[in-house]
Amino acid sequence: MKIVAILITVMLSGFSLSAQDFDDSKVPGVVVTYSPASSGKYIGSPSLAILPNGDYVASHDFFGPESNEHVRATSKIFSSSNKGKSWKEIAEIDGAFWSKLFVHQGTLWLIGPDRHHGNTLVRRSDDGGKTWTKPTNGTNGLILEGEYHCAPMPIIEHNGRIWRAMESAMGPIKKWGKRYGAFMLSAPVGADLLQADSWTSSNILYYDSTYLDGNFGGWLEGNAVVDKEGQVWDILRVDDRSTLEEKAARVKISADGKKATFDPSTGFIAFPGGSKKFTIRYDEKSDLYWTIANVIPEAIKASTDRTNPAGIRNTQALFSSPDLIDWEQKKVLLQHEDIIKHGFSIRRLGV
Repeated sequence: MKIVAILITVMLSGFSLSAQDFDDSKVPGVVVTYSPASSGKYIGSPSLAILPNGDYVASHDFFGPESNEHVRATSKIFSSSNKGKSWKEIAEIDGAFWSKLFVHQGTLWLIGPDRHHGNTLVRRSDDGGKTWTKPTNGTNGLILEGEYHCAPMPIIEHNGRIWRAMESAMGPIKKWGKRYGAFMLSAPVGADLLQADSWTSSNILYYDSTYLDGNFGGWLEGNAVVDKEGQVWDILRVDDRSTLEEKAARVKISADGKKATFDPSTGFIAFPGGSKKFTIRYDEKSDLYWTIANVIPEAIKASTDRTNPAGIRNTQALFSSPDLIDWEQKKVLLQHEDIIKHGFSIRRLGV
């Protein structure tokens, strides 16, 4: 695929200013929408898609103490007809969280849970995001019932199927990270995606306390990626709080989407920013894989006594890889000297 957008939009939440006082003149990129910290509703899960007519569509959900994320989450949809220079809200969706916009066969879709650790749903819009189907059962968008986790990660097409990495939140240890099990959802490209029977789930790989010499804290927010030999992988964020040397995990997926396997001796790879959410995209022109990650510079590693890398998010950089294993930093995109109160967590590479 061609990478068409890097850091074109900014969705802001968590600032202490009132909505009337907010000044976006110094914010990099274009502000799509804003929610002050005082509202108790924080913006999360930003997602982008480009429609066949060239319009851009963006989505986000709300989390926080005044949100309804644990009951039935709310997401909002925005549209831009000038390549992201300005935006307008076009829809509000009841029951969408951690969800990803994507275009499939010329139609706009949204896939993700209905709430924090909720059922997995898929919706279709036939008018560019203004109105959406309403999932209620297995014939109109309810794919999986139970407790599921994900992030607005890539939906890819390969070998006649579309692929979407997911996590089960139904592991035996009910703690963040350790409750998550990695698996892959896929469906034939010509299938009706609103039909639950169209989708195939792989087996689920749950937390294993023996990984990383006992320092494994869990994996989550997986990327569906195809390597240059045609192998589908689920590449996941890894929680390891014993070191600032970050890593990712590579879970192998069978061609039919039914089998997920992991080799702990080779499956963990050095990955800058791997303890935070990252998105991987392949670019045909450069023949490279690209990601934007919250890297920890060597100078910070040497000057801090902190050991949880997920809490250090003050440097965002662009990386590339020829093989999904070895990653090279190309450029620092955003950076702030403070590692305690400043972080860059909302970004999107491609659509």
